[in-house]
Amino acid sequence: MRTIIDLPDPLVNDLDSHAKREQLSRAEVVRRAIAEYLSRRPAPKPDAAFGIWQRKKIDALTYVDRLRDEW
Repeated sequence: MRTIIDLPDPLVNDLDSHAKREQLSRAEVVRRAIAEYLSRRPAPKPDAAFGIWQRKKIDALTYVDRLRDEW
């Protein structure tokens, strides 16, 4: 898939220098950088929110009612 991103000139210059040093294409450097970034920040599991209110001392409906009372 192709995508377009806007990068400031100094970042493009650094990217090109790095790519040349590593003998990689600019696209490959960007792919690797994104892969590393995403590997350090795993996506939350889809069911991560289930059971979130089990540890609360207030039930969700009462909590929402209190929030609405503030409006």
